[in-house]
Amino acid sequence: MLQQFWSDLLLFMTQFIIPDWGELIELLPLLIFLGVLGPLLSITPLVILIYQARKPRVSVQVVEGPQVAAIGADGGPIFPPGLPYCRRDGLVYASGIQQCDRCRDDLLVICPMCSLGRPALIDTCTNCGLVLKVKPRAIVVRASSGPRPGGAAVA
Repeated sequence: MLQQFWSDLLLFMTQFIIPDWGELIELLPLLIFLGVLGPLLSITPLVILIYQARKPRVSVQVVEGPQVAAIGADGGPIFPPGLPYCRRDGLVYASGIQQCDRCRDDLLVICPMCSLGRPALIDTCTNCGLVLKVKPRAIVVRASSGPRPGGAAVA
């Protein structure tokens, strides 16, 4: 009985100690495929998840209507080049607008290339020839400078 148990145990152990090399060689392409593809398939979702969690977020604020022009050291308004503005009201409008909403005056534009002022109705600078054709947009989107008022920042 003990002899039979020992023989069965050795027979069972020979499957692991002395394997059938022919079958293992046939499994080699599958083992290589799983050894290369398996880690890639498990690491890729992890990398995507980490990227999605850490990627930089852009917070935008929708700005509607004209903005008040910045005031310079001399007390006069500073109008940015390339954007229409109303000198009477000191307002800077979004690209493509040609008439002031308040006083109904035609807006002016400072050429970004040569800094010459001209009416916003004219799309080509008479000094340098820069063509500034901008299609009107429904809204202007600007990046916010910090967290929302009241400490409601998104973590």
